[in-house]
Amino acid sequence: MTDRRKLLIGVIGASQPSAEGLRLAGLVGREIARCGAVLVCGGLGGVMEAAAKGAVEAGGEVIGILPGPDAAQANSYVTLAVPTNMGHARNVIIAHTAGALIAVEGEYGTLSEAAIGLKLGKAVIVLPGGPELRGTCLAETPEKAVAIALESLNI
Repeated sequence: MTDRRKLLIGVIGASQPSAEGLRLAGLVGREIARCGAVLVCGGLGGVMEAAAKGAVEAGGEVIGILPGPDAAQANSYVTLAVPTNMGHARNVIIAHTAGALIAVEGEYGTLSEAAIGLKLGKAVIVLPGGPELRGTCLAETPEKAVAIALESLNI
């Protein structure tokens, strides 16, 4: 029997990004879908919503790991909502679920997800303007970020 599991790539980032952050997130989401991977995110607004929109518009799937107890909290592009009722602790679930993480801008929540991903030995790729953390890999473009993520997953 063939392995039917899909690659999961996380997109983490600012809940209130700049216009450039929104643009980059949308392109990352689109590229993840184009490569046949599934986007994993926190399921809410900002970078999460922009990336999810890009993925869905490109025919992809989006898993939203939500902080609250209600799947209805997910942005309208999430195709599979996972309510956790764990608040910020859901960041650990995002880092564990994704095979690699791509950061677009961000604040403390993004830093926590990136740090957990690094602690787990996963690739954490950061686009310009993202969090600076030792051990991350800088990518100049969304396409390069996704390529690095796939390479880290031996694809």
